[in-house]
Amino acid sequence: MKGNIIISILSGALLLMVTASCSTTRRLPEGEILYTGLKGVKVDIPEGSDTPFPEDVKESLTGAVSVKPNNPLLGSASVRTPFPLGLWVYNNWPNPPKGLKHWLYEKLVSEPVLVSDVRPEVRTHMLDRILDDNGYFSGTSSYELVQKKNKKKASILYTVNAGAPYLIDSIVLLPDTTALFHLIDSLAKRSSYFQKGARYSTDSLSSLRVQIANAVRNRGYYYFRPEYLQYLADSTITPGRIAMRIDIADNLHAWALDKFQTGTITTNVMRNRGGGTPDTIHTDKGDVIQYKPSRLRRSLIPSCIVFRPGRTFSVRQMDLTQQRLSRMGIFNDINIIVSPDTIHRDRRLLNVDIQCTFDRPWEASIEANVASKSNSYLGPGVTLGLTNRNIFGGGEQLSVTLTGSYEWQTGSGRSSLFNSYEAGLKGTLAFPRLLAPKFIPRSQRDINWTRLSLGVDLLNRPHYFKMSQFNTSISYDWRATRYISNSFTLFKLTYTKLQNTTEVFDSIMTANPAIAQSFMNQFIPQMSYTLTYDRNMNRDNTINVQATVQQAGNIFWSIYELCGKHHEKELFGTPFSQFVKGYAQIVYGRRIGSADVWLVNRLAAGAAYAYGNSSQVPYSEQFYAGGANSVRAFTVRSIGPGSYRAPQGQINGYFDQTGNFIFLANSELRFPILGPLHGAAFIDAGNVWTLKAEESRPGGQLKGSTFLRDLALGTGVGLRFNISMLIIRGDLGIGIHAPYHTNKHGYYNMESFGKSLAFHLAIGYPF
Repeated sequence: MKGNIIISILSGALLLMVTASCSTTRRLPEGEILYTGLKGVKVDIPEGSDTPFPEDVKESLTGAVSVKPNNPLLGSASVRTPFPLGLWVYNNWPNPPKGLKHWLYEKLVSEPVLVSDVRPEVRTHMLDRILDDNGYFSGTSSYELVQKKNKKKASILYTVNAGAPYLIDSIVLLPDTTALFHLIDSLAKRSSYFQKGARYSTDSLSSLRVQIANAVRNRGYYYFRPEYLQYLADSTITPGRIAMRIDIADNLHAWALDKFQTGTITTNVMRNRGGGTPDTIHTDKGDVIQYKPSRLRRSLIPSCIVFRPGRTFSVRQMDLTQQRLSRMGIFNDINIIVSPDTIHRDRRLLNVDIQCTFDRPWEASIEANVASKSNSYLGPGVTLGLTNRNIFGGGEQLSVTLTGSYEWQTGSGRSSLFNSYEAGLKGTLAFPRLLAPKFIPRSQRDINWTRLSLGVDLLNRPHYFKMSQFNTSISYDWRATRYISNSFTLFKLTYTKLQNTTEVFDSIMTANPAIAQSFMNQFIPQMSYTLTYDRNMNRDNTINVQATVQQAGNIFWSIYELCGKHHEKELFGTPFSQFVKGYAQIVYGRRIGSADVWLVNRLAAGAAYAYGNSSQVPYSEQFYAGGANSVRAFTVRSIGPGSYRAPQGQINGYFDQTGNFIFLANSELRFPILGPLHGAAFIDAGNVWTLKAEESRPGGQLKGSTFLRDLALGTGVGLRFNISMLIIRGDLGIGIHAPYHTNKHGYYNMESFGKSLAFHLAIGYPF
């Protein structure tokens, strides 16, 4: 019976949605108007003005009047969804006092947003205030209701007559009578804003005041505050101009004029459970009082403290000390207390008291996720982790993780048939310092890590093979400068073994000897180095450069050669791979206009070459093209090498589509749409090639004469949904040129428009 009631209610709601499209204003009070959204903010500047209206001020004006109407689309103040269900319920449903109908009414109803609720006359005053704060003192604001046929509905259009901005005409600084005043004057002169001819802006003045105060506090004047600086502005001297003067507030604290040095430094390291017996350790960076029993390396606290007794006190030193202690990840509470020294009255000293409380050493985690890989595999996974954050007392981390995932490939076509599952167990011991020669340049801004790892993985591709992989490695991660990070794998040994294969897979390997060689059981002893340069050059330009060089087997090969073994060399009775590999990419982003629109470009190339003990680079180290992060008009491994194409209808060709050389060129325009929804338009080009001619894959060799013709080209559009730190991406690629023969002539040689489409669902940006 209850089910029938619900069906009848939903049926009635559907009927109302269809028949009552003009009834969303039926219950409006007399004289009220339904607000349908922001029509816009129109800014008029004086005729003949060669200075455009600042975009940031326009954004502030729009933000002040952006009131959401009923049923906004993705939170927009201007666009509504076409079906205002809540308003229909409000205007057409009775509200029973109780029961299921009352509950459903309360869940669906939405009271109308009225023009009187928006209060546009008040918001024009807000616009006037924003204009004044940004130097447009002669500016005025007004509004009008934009109505169509239904006079009970209206959107609001705001009009701003900006007028000419007031510019700074003259600047009077503080008298150069004290070291503090001289410092403040020099900082003000260096400001790009506080110059003659700059537009008056209260936000810029406030920002400058904070910048000056921070700089002064970093030079010993700890008790100086931004509110001790004040500005005097006079617009009566010269019409349309502002005369500025910096002054010191009357409520200035006496200590704010004094320059302080660092006095005693005391660090208390307390147990997580409290209590314990204090043990004092004397260091060159103060006394460390450790409450035992607890685990703490003697050099850990001094290595994090930036203060030096007797030197000029700096707030930056306090922040850096807090950051370094926090980065260790072993304390749950860190508090730095600064107090004047009352003993040495002949000197201005500040004593530093640091309070640290240990966190719980063990941490367990369970994480469920959806993984998106560079080879277009997408699927759910789970990770179980156990970590000891301070196993040896110096912030060393011992972690054990167990992972499992099931994956499928995005995109249409044959590659989507290859689903798989993977399981792995990995143990890592990480030291928050470099266990390496001291001459390696490193930055103190970030923690430098040494990592030892041991792991095993099992990969199962149904209908083809089951592969196990064992690996161990030692690596270093450090920053040389603010923008340059380094990763050096001193040694990584991987053992790959095919445990089970199917007849289908065996037939593929028989037909492709080169591919079969890359799948053989083997050891891969590697050494690699990655350099990353990542920098936001300014507000409108970003650049990321990454280069990786790796080699495998050369050290072992050299040892065998020195020992006189010149034939095939083995490690523990199994051949080891020998090759060199390099890969580099440049990603450059540039903002277009003043809105959040970016043009991001990537150029990438890589090569791998096997020699000596190997005839082929291992399959896992070869390159492939196509997929969610490559040439998105083609599914993963559906193009290349070169102009080679696997026989049509043969899904086994998947294993042929790899090479030893790769080239990629991508360009993507990223732009906001509404709220967290962003869009993209892109064009991709690229392919992989072999460095040697292979009979089984004709046309796959890299040649200069066919390079451009062998480049696959595609375009497309995409949507990105930004949920906090997670970006879900959907891209629809459209093929323009396939590098292989398609029975079509001309550069556009796709078989059909439908077959030229490929959709990819992924997480994060492609580059």
